Amino acid sequence: MKLDKITVIQTAKDTDDRLTEKEALSFQQDYTKKIPTVEINRNKKFQEIIGFGGAFTEAASSTLDQLSPEKRQEAIDAYFDPDEGINYTFCRTHINSCDFSLGNYAYTETPGDVELKDFTIERDRKSLLPLIKDALKTKGENFKLFASPWSPPAWMKTNERMNNGGSLKDEYKEVWAKYFAKYIKEYKKEGIDIWGVTIQNEPMATTPWDNCIYTDEQERDFVKILGPTLKEEGLEDVKIMVWDHNKDIMKSRVDTIMSDPEAAKWVWGVGFHWYGPEDSKSTVDNGVLDYTYETYNTNLVFTEGCNPYYNIDTDNLIGEWWTGEKYARHIIADLNHWTVAWCDWNMYLNEEGGPNHVGNLCDAPIMADREKDILYYNTPYYYMGHFSKYILPGAKRIEWKSDLEELNITAFENTDGSIAVVVMNESDKEEVFALKDGEKVVELVIPAHSIQTLLY
Repeated sequence: MKLDKITVIQTAKDTDDRLTEKEALSFQQDYTKKIPTVEINRNKKFQEIIGFGGAFTEAASSTLDQLSPEKRQEAIDAYFDPDEGINYTFCRTHINSCDFSLGNYAYTETPGDVELKDFTIERDRKSLLPLIKDALKTKGENFKLFASPWSPPAWMKTNERMNNGGSLKDEYKEVWAKYFAKYIKEYKKEGIDIWGVTIQNEPMATTPWDNCIYTDEQERDFVKILGPTLKEEGLEDVKIMVWDHNKDIMKSRVDTIMSDPEAAKWVWGVGFHWYGPEDSKSTVDNGVLDYTYETYNTNLVFTEGCNPYYNIDTDNLIGEWWTGEKYARHIIADLNHWTVAWCDWNMYLNEEGGPNHVGNLCDAPIMADREKDILYYNTPYYYMGHFSKYILPGAKRIEWKSDLEELNITAFENTDGSIAVVVMNESDKEEVFALKDGEKVVELVIPAHSIQTLLY
């Protein structure tokens, strides 16, 4: 006896399938064939999803500014058009400059401007703000946007530089907190709501580009200033995330902040990145995510990841397949360990993997050849789409069990009751399996090096 249909969306290596809807299959009852099975249990639910997306940077916006108007809009549609795009709903941007800016800049460069009289976001109005506004227009509704600083203005730091380390001077902690509030309010005047902030991008990384070092205790203490400041400024609804750095070294930071009740009460969640002791075939132990959620009952957000160009003379990842598989492997693992949102790094970069004002080039899901006016859609774009387009805000992760260790799997129930199961096969051979939900079963084939989203 046949029951309802299942839609199969597929991206597969050595085929033309890129988020391609395949022929619908029918569930069956009284299925007796003995093959490996993925069993769905929609009665056991876990965390609720906020969304998926990527980062608006000055590098991304300036790259699109060099394309024809038609190509620029195509690039925006690719992420934000609700029908033709992959439905990004959770995005990031930078407060002051980051490495993927055209150079160092702050919203007030005036030394000692503690009243922020010279504060202006005019630099962002040139390129970055127009991109965010056009994305909002294309989306047709607000996506959640959070902002992260890479560095305070140079005059607020111990090394008096935005780059190469240094920390926030004690005498400027309150001013820096008010700077956050000023930024949020100035963006609000532009029609852009800042949903949340992180304290500092990668607070333990001394790099040649924009950064600021916070010890565990320094970040804990700054949270106690930022939280009350945002509340006093009428911005208590803005979410505060801590850490925003590598997953493998986050436990000490989490314990220091979240075990302090005065700091923890201001913290909405913990952000993390994938960089660290991992390669294209592995993921860092996710026990720290379980520990953080189970110990402190806080929200977990993946706030940045990309594939760097370690050798800028030889690296070119356009068209590579493993890059997409790496994205999906991390997304699936993070989702299965309580993560509520997943945000990629630059949405767009040029054909060189930039611009970056210190040559820290990397890959992006969409790369633009400015001279040829061509967009390259890399495999991370399609792999991201298998999640962002079909696992919608408000969806809840549901339990699944599998006989096939070769497959990476996660499953969600959307708010309309529909089920989205994502299955990835990184092996060199196709796999045959049965998807079982209650009494209904469907037999599926997943090709080698492919990913499927199963909808019903």
